[in-house]
Amino acid sequence: MKKIKYLVFGFLSIITVSCEENFLEPLPESAISSIGYFQNDEEIESGIIGMYDAIQGVNSNNLDDNFSIQREYYLTEMRSDNTRTKSSEGEAAQFESYTVTASNGIVANYYISFYEIIYRANLVLENLEAASAEKSASFEAEAKFVRAYAYFNLVRLYGDVPLIDKLIGPLEKEVAYTRVSSDEIYGLIISDLETAIQNLDNTYVNRASKAAAQTLLAKVYLTQGTNYPEAQMLLESVISSGDYSLEPEFKDVFYNEGNSEVIFAVGYTSDITSDSQNISAEWLNSVGRTSGVNYVTADARVALDAMGGNRTAYSYRQDMAQPTQYQVVKYLPNGDESLGIEPTASNPELAGNDWIVIRYADVLLLHVEAILAGGQETSASAALNSFQKVRDRAGLTDPVTSITKQDLLDERRVELAFENHRFFDLVRFGVAQEVLSAFSNVNGYNFSATDLLLPIPQREINLSNGLMEQNPGY
Repeated sequence: MKKIKYLVFGFLSIITVSCEENFLEPLPESAISSIGYFQNDEEIESGIIGMYDAIQGVNSNNLDDNFSIQREYYLTEMRSDNTRTKSSEGEAAQFESYTVTASNGIVANYYISFYEIIYRANLVLENLEAASAEKSASFEAEAKFVRAYAYFNLVRLYGDVPLIDKLIGPLEKEVAYTRVSSDEIYGLIISDLETAIQNLDNTYVNRASKAAAQTLLAKVYLTQGTNYPEAQMLLESVISSGDYSLEPEFKDVFYNEGNSEVIFAVGYTSDITSDSQNISAEWLNSVGRTSGVNYVTADARVALDAMGGNRTAYSYRQDMAQPTQYQVVKYLPNGDESLGIEPTASNPELAGNDWIVIRYADVLLLHVEAILAGGQETSASAALNSFQKVRDRAGLTDPVTSITKQDLLDERRVELAFENHRFFDLVRFGVAQEVLSAFSNVNGYNFSATDLLLPIPQREINLSNGLMEQNPGY
């Protein structure tokens, strides 16, 4: 997806963030400055593109830029039992060792980046009166999907957060810095996704779609541990749509962009500084600004070797420069001739690999989870069918006759390895404290129950003038 600069932000102040100010502080000025910009569908479309631009993040070495999902793996995979740093040094190592501090810059950057996404969605929603009758509903649906996506990640990572569902004025700091209950955040997420489902189709992969909204809403219900029947119906609607299918070859999911399995992906274009990503370059040895992060743990390698099937070779590989280390293979920017993977860019720091947020294999395994409905085991034929499809594609064709909760969690781990799902899966399945405590003990880390939430960035606490309280343990 071409990264079209969000025109209105040429004269707005919220793009840059310093140690003294953040996105939430100058927001009221930005909101006022934008009044009158949107006059027609074309200009609102630029606002729509701007939302995805914010999700895409900035490929930059400037620590004040909003990296958005380009640093999401720190907060997810590296806080699970899947990945770690190469050297166990620096700020990045706080995630693997469960010693994250409230002043951690990556934690703050993600928080600010995702409120930037929410701001841009709210900006579109506040200007819908300028849209034509033909386009208004779809613009609203896209903006609400994006806002729901951003809030879903924030609430799962930080817990109670400020709820900003409109543009706010300069005297409304209390709105920007008052944390509301997670239940209230989830209420907005559900409402937004219901609107998105009603008014979207499955035209896009790099933009919101009906199937993406249905899948995300199903995952919200599963995360809440409620409404399993509705989650099942939503997922079965995606399955029965006929718009998606598993790629025959696992490798092609990641190296054949726009394939039949991808439901929602963040688009990048190679060799263009303004439109590329360096996510995958950071996972390599001696490439990128902070290379040697998101390296594969011994625990994850054991799981993949045991039940990965043909997925294992395309999930991790040995680092030939340092044979005791193992790298993620998904999204390799510089290719691997032995695996038949071509480079996606002439410069690995300017990679064009799209980042997949939702894919069909996830839908099938979520379908099993919805049928399991919080139980310990199922032999329902619909669940077996969805589970077997994922296993068959991996070359593991022995018939499955029943599926336990542990079977499903293990299957999700190897199928979706290093795609930023593992931490959320552990929490949603109710086993995060048990699994991560054991993993921490083996590796000499410092996990405790309070590490299941990240700290609210200290700069937010400071700017709130006493309105915001920190999460326990920080």
